Amino acid sequence: MAFEFRFLDFLQTLRTPVGDAIVPLITYLGEFGAVWIVLAITLLITRKYRRAGAIVVAALVLDLIICNGILKNIFMRTRPCDINTSIKLIIPHPSEYSFPSGHSAASFAAASALLFAGRVRMAIGAFILATLIAFTRLYLYVHFPTDVLGGALAGVLAGFLACKLVTFIEKKRVVKCQK
Repeated sequence: MAFEFRFLDFLQTLRTPVGDAIVPLITYLGEFGAVWIVLAITLLITRKYRRAGAIVVAALVLDLIICNGILKNIFMRTRPCDINTSIKLIIPHPSEYSFPSGHSAASFAAASALLFAGRVRMAIGAFILATLIAFTRLYLYVHFPTDVLGGALAGVLAGFLACKLVTFIEKKRVVKCQK
């Protein structure tokens, strides 16, 4: 944990007024998975991308179950801003536990869902945004680096499982229609 605090404290030395204005805007894109929900809906209403949209939706649901329903309640990790209270937060204080980062998990769930769905170009853009959102959680001092890493890994797992789940359902539907 000492290394994590050193890293977070180092990031605080990089803060600027411009960063303090932009970083909260980027982190708000990940609030409640908002940008990813909008993406999923957009994909779902477009016939060409409907399958990818279904995989993103499934990934976000699985991520919610894995991270918020299970992992946060198992680990119950305190946030860095609750331990080092000398850091002035520039966003409202998050209320849930720290591990894993929900913003990171939802972001990487959506990005990896796109990748596993075969939408590589979309996935590249989504991974860039996911990485930016994950970084903001460190800059804002509301997550430890291992929270962000754990969230990213949980998100990739959710994206992978979502692709497998949607593929399984598609195969079941085809078999049912052939009977």
